[in-house]
Amino acid sequence: MSLRKENILIVDDNYDMLDVLQRNLKTFNYRTYKASSVAEALDVLKYNTIDLLITDLNMPEINGIELLKYAEEHFPTMPKLVITGLPSINNAITAIKSGALDYLPKPFTSEELYNAIENSIIKTINNAKKGPYEGSTLSDKSFYAGIVGHSNQFKDLIEVIKRVQNNKVNVLIEGESGTGKELIAKAIHYEGALANMPFVSMNCGAIPESLMESELFGYTKGAFTGASESRIGLFQAASGGTIFLDEIGTASMAVQTRLLRVLQEKEITKVGSRNPEKLNVRIISATNNDLYKMVQEGTFREDLYYRINVVNIKTTPLRERKEDIIPLANSFISKYAIEYNKPAILMNEKVNEILLRYSWPGNIRELENIIQRMIIMSDEVIDIQQVPEHLKYAIPEKSVLFKSLKEYEKEQILKVLMAVGNNKTKAANILKIDRKTLSQKIT
Repeated sequence: MSLRKENILIVDDNYDMLDVLQRNLKTFNYRTYKASSVAEALDVLKYNTIDLLITDLNMPEINGIELLKYAEEHFPTMPKLVITGLPSINNAITAIKSGALDYLPKPFTSEELYNAIENSIIKTINNAKKGPYEGSTLSDKSFYAGIVGHSNQFKDLIEVIKRVQNNKVNVLIEGESGTGKELIAKAIHYEGALANMPFVSMNCGAIPESLMESELFGYTKGAFTGASESRIGLFQAASGGTIFLDEIGTASMAVQTRLLRVLQEKEITKVGSRNPEKLNVRIISATNNDLYKMVQEGTFREDLYYRINVVNIKTTPLRERKEDIIPLANSFISKYAIEYNKPAILMNEKVNEILLRYSWPGNIRELENIIQRMIIMSDEVIDIQQVPEHLKYAIPEKSVLFKSLKEYEKEQILKVLMAVGNNKTKAANILKIDRKTLSQKIT
């Protein structure tokens, strides 16, 4: 199949039917999201990448036809499948006109459900005019392939991802731990031309140095003690797709040398073999180290650095893009409310203020963990009682408490300007500086 077997949203006001569908889909190796109303479904669609929508038609308040219309408008490339216990020709026609690709009357067998899913996906792929199926694409500019934000840094990041996702250029993602480097790598892979090919992830810091080469390049039978059979490495497993080398700064000099040869020759040689094998793979690397500094210190190969760093993406720590904190928090609330079968949960305004004040040394990963904990401890509203103590009493960042002389100076100039009705000549006379200097200091 060309669709990644990951995210399917099931919408039905019958909880028993939701559970049955979820069990069936899990046997097909799909990851499922459940919603018992259209309102819940909209939240799931807003904050998650959904690859297929399955919805009932007859639901209270807002029916499935309205959901189909919304999904067709906002996610036109996402396949949509209708299930209903009250089948009729009129309903079927309306559903198809609203964007559904298939119509499945209840009751149905597991096999019929699977075939309907397959058919919906195949129809979507055949109707696509831009090559491989790319998954749902939100029109909401605050969300892209699981990445959430409103900041300028977020917009710049998405622009870079879109520019590199359809080619095999090597990418280096640099940034602090918890800033979403692997999520960026997956966005590049799954939203681009290689989406249907393998994505293989490897944490270079989690594998002992003695095993690194055999893990990356594979080995032949008898290459070392315990090698009872030949085995392919991660590079071969990723052939045609993407290999993600996380924490590449921890790779030994020996492994760096082997990686350089892979990049130069576009081939690998298994441990214990003398026969090179041609390779076709895109390499995305990530690190929380300063690789350029490591190059200067002689702990990272300069030639390898320039090979992996064709396109550089620097992730911004959460403390430097405060406007992304609340959108991210809301996306995690939606995610974990569904996961823990909670009703729609709201966040108290005081909690928002605390989240914005905190400096988030663990970045997005820390925020997600905090939200997950608060969801578990909450019912309908996340209140200040659910906020961990270390967040409540966190001291704001130095940059908030202390300002530079330049900032104080600019603040004072603006106060004077306000007092004189924005007359720059008068303000310059009061401050005893010339008008040109005043203009420079407030830009």
